[in-house]
Amino acid sequence: MTVRGAEPGDAEAVRAIRNHAIEHSTALWTQTPQSPAEGAAWLAAHLERGSAFVAEAEGEVAGFAVYGPWRELDGYRHTVEDSVYVREGRHGLGVGSALLTALIASAREAGHHVMIAGIEAENAASVRLHERFGFQHAGTVREVGTKFGRWLDLTIMRLSLD
Repeated sequence: MTVRGAEPGDAEAVRAIRNHAIEHSTALWTQTPQSPAEGAAWLAAHLERGSAFVAEAEGEVAGFAVYGPWRELDGYRHTVEDSVYVREGRHGLGVGSALLTALIASAREAGHHVMIAGIEAENAASVRLHERFGFQHAGTVREVGTKFGRWLDLTIMRLSLD
């Protein structure tokens, strides 16, 4: 497996992974899949920042990771939020760890101060992944989202990049 900066040509593979998460999990709190144009535009925004990575294994994109602004206001400009997604069937093979390693290194190189992870509270695998990288629990906000007919809790985790 190799991790590299994402490219425009990865948009469809990234969109397929995102859409699978939208349709089958609570990782993304929407039930509306991305169209090809929306997926390309979403990835393009991350490519402009240099904050998108893909993991390739056996000739396919096995996962992707991005970071972006945590909040839009000026005072938050040194804080970013991460997203790490692994293709169905590739979980437990180190893809997420490889991607998060690259993401943290990139955010540090870019001079960011803190990385935030917002994780659906029952997503134990994602919480464990972030804990292994030193993220600390900052709190859980109860019932702030909904999907599949139930309320979802959001666990916030924080990593100092300094």
